[in-house]
Amino acid sequence: MSNSLPVEGTALEGNRPASRRKVWSWAMWDWGTQPLNTVIITFVFSVYITGKAFGPENVTAQALALSTGIAGLIVALIAPVLGQRSDRTGRTVFNLRWQTWLIAALAAALFFVKPAPDYLWLGLGILGVASIIGELANVNYYSLIDEVSTKDNVGRVSGFGWGLGYLGGIVALLVLYFGFISPQVGLFGVTSEEGLDIRVSMLVCGIWILLFTIPTFLALKDRPRTEPPEKVGVVASYRLLFASIANLWRSSPHTVFFLAASALFRDGLSGVFAFGAVLASLTFGFSPGDVIVFGAVANVVAGVSTILFGFVDDWIGPKKVIMISLGALVALGLGVFFLHDRGQIVFWTLGMAMTAFVGPAQSASRSFLARLIPDGKSGEIFGLYATTGRAISFLSPAAFGLAVGLGAAVTGEENTAYWGIMGIVLILLAGLLVMIPVKEPADHTMT
Repeated sequence: MSNSLPVEGTALEGNRPASRRKVWSWAMWDWGTQPLNTVIITFVFSVYITGKAFGPENVTAQALALSTGIAGLIVALIAPVLGQRSDRTGRTVFNLRWQTWLIAALAAALFFVKPAPDYLWLGLGILGVASIIGELANVNYYSLIDEVSTKDNVGRVSGFGWGLGYLGGIVALLVLYFGFISPQVGLFGVTSEEGLDIRVSMLVCGIWILLFTIPTFLALKDRPRTEPPEKVGVVASYRLLFASIANLWRSSPHTVFFLAASALFRDGLSGVFAFGAVLASLTFGFSPGDVIVFGAVANVVAGVSTILFGFVDDWIGPKKVIMISLGALVALGLGVFFLHDRGQIVFWTLGMAMTAFVGPAQSASRSFLARLIPDGKSGEIFGLYATTGRAISFLSPAAFGLAVGLGAAVTGEENTAYWGIMGIVLILLAGLLVMIPVKEPADHTMT
């Protein structure tokens, strides 16, 4: 029996290579919006909001896990229907534009979160809404990959976009670190009093997102429609969605298998970055500046690794890239847990090595699905991609929080944040095991 899936009539079938300008413009959205993930969700604001100024360490860490889980469940409910509507109306770029502008506004709104317990849930609320809009924007952005790639280079294009995002993250981090966070008195006289250095950094993130996504919206346009779109209500949209899932199950069951498997491992991958900075701070004693320096180096490693693995993706296939990456992450995560008491060198080596495999797994997952999507279904299928991931997105936050609590019960220690990595490792391992029987697209080549 073949271990590969035939791929005919997909959105990539018959595509001609896009111009370099168009590929760069598409990828600039990743660069432009990366502050949401790198600066806000991972390395700066998440550390700020879980700091002692907002409450006891375990309380703030578990509150972050709770808000992250709730946001994920909301995405799970609405992502595929909104993706379906983008397909039906042909307004993918239009929807991506307003979602991007809203992300920028929410990033800037974090300026109002002062370092006090009364502001904890305000900060987590804005962070949660921003992450929801970011996920919905990703659905539209991913669905545009068939505008800029072919079946022979989709791995490279996906890896380039993802890698450029990581590199954008480091530039943003360095600008904020040397401009506002590191100096006693930063640009425009900004100091750390009342968290002003972090809060002003959030304003800069909003401006960054607006400016660097301009090339995307200049180069990519919605295709003109010859007929007005059919108007479909919310309830009818869900009926169409369920019918589409049933049809997908009949016509391509391994696509459904992949959606289920990737839901697990992508949740684990998200957990690595969502809680990595928290571990660095609470377990390994990294200062906010140390976390940013680590994040900057980590983004260089992740960006270069993801771009290079894009070529490997087109050569050996996306499934092998995913399996290699997940296996390495499980092994390295176990190392972080068992060697946590050896000091910061453990996180600098093993944690840094983990960042080299997160991006390749994410990019290969996107290219895996792009190779299978029927023409005209990109928004809906990538919406399902978001939904299957977010439907269980509470797993990593819950596993992290429960593992922290279990560690406290077992050891009696006040700070057991390092136990959280075991929760993330279990999710990654589950995704790896479920991915094993999934067949991969057969059309990757060695070009």
